[in-house]
Amino acid sequence: MNVGCPTEKMNGEERVALTPVAAASFVKAGHRVLIQSGAGIGAGFPDREYAEEGAVIAPSAIEVWEQCDLIMKILEPQPEEYPLMRERQTLLAFFGFAANRALTEACLRSRAICIACELVEEPWGLPLFKPVREVVGRMSVIVGAYYLGHAGGSGVLATGVPGVAPANILILGAGVAGSNAARTASGLGARVVVTDIDHKRLEHLSEIQPDNCVTIFGSESAITREIANADIVIGAALLPGGAVAPRLITRKHLRTMRPGSVLVDLAISMGGVSETSRPTSHGEPVYTEEGVIHYCVPNMAGAYARTATIAISNATALYGLEIAGCGALEACRRNKALEKGLAVCAGRLTVEAVAEALDMMDVYADAEAELHTP
Repeated sequence: MNVGCPTEKMNGEERVALTPVAAASFVKAGHRVLIQSGAGIGAGFPDREYAEEGAVIAPSAIEVWEQCDLIMKILEPQPEEYPLMRERQTLLAFFGFAANRALTEACLRSRAICIACELVEEPWGLPLFKPVREVVGRMSVIVGAYYLGHAGGSGVLATGVPGVAPANILILGAGVAGSNAARTASGLGARVVVTDIDHKRLEHLSEIQPDNCVTIFGSESAITREIANADIVIGAALLPGGAVAPRLITRKHLRTMRPGSVLVDLAISMGGVSETSRPTSHGEPVYTEEGVIHYCVPNMAGAYARTATIAISNATALYGLEIAGCGALEACRRNKALEKGLAVCAGRLTVEAVAEALDMMDVYADAEAELHTP
């Protein structure tokens, strides 16, 4: 199979879907790999390294899209890429369909097969989404601490100093991103509160985190109380199945915070946890609402492109090899984890939560039924 890796188009996105090592694994399996020239430079992988592993360097994205049956990307196609998608071509990427109707409609029109990395699910968890959430969880504390001291920030040093208390950091959600944020924040010496509605997650965090990190059940009253005391709020709450993120923060909440406090919304690609959240970019990452600095960059992991690329590519290459070996639909039939990631197939939406979120149940079809229909 021809496997393609084009340059990412989103603003400030320096990651690449395949490292040279990952590209080599496809070549060794007998596949032809096309890498768009310059695709890996932002992550520290020059064309030469791909060529040494047997990949073909394509001069432009058009050659990659036209010649390849499997397109591997980090992020969803951008509007300028919509016309390049074609029927029965397979795309493996992070899509976030529930928060992007235009993208969903474009993928449906193309009749491409779209496998959403964020939905691929093994019995033990989300193997492709996990490395992304690990990176952004740890990043979120660094970002929040930076903007506290930036122009307009409250001036609170997250670590504190002798005689001066550290920052209060509130983390909404104790999943992969939230637990990684808690680990980083606790290591800085901040006073950390983590909320969730899953008792098992809270119990696990309580067992592994130091005494400066406490866990609280995420009731509305608890969130209201803790936000008022927070210097940094990290929104790490997501719902399963590709649904839109829960709205946990209101303007009323923000008005209780100290001016110059920071909200880092890690759920922005799925709509965000605050009613005031809207997507930003690496070029213009923040804005202020109700006196609170908002950092809402959907592809924030792109700031640490090399680390994120290696972490993601290590995971996605394994599933990409399955798809390349027998085709997307057969791979989904054989592997239930991939089947759960199948989001668009032959002009049909195959994730119910996405169809409900976008009010597109008229084009919904059960994935298993689609896969086993003659």
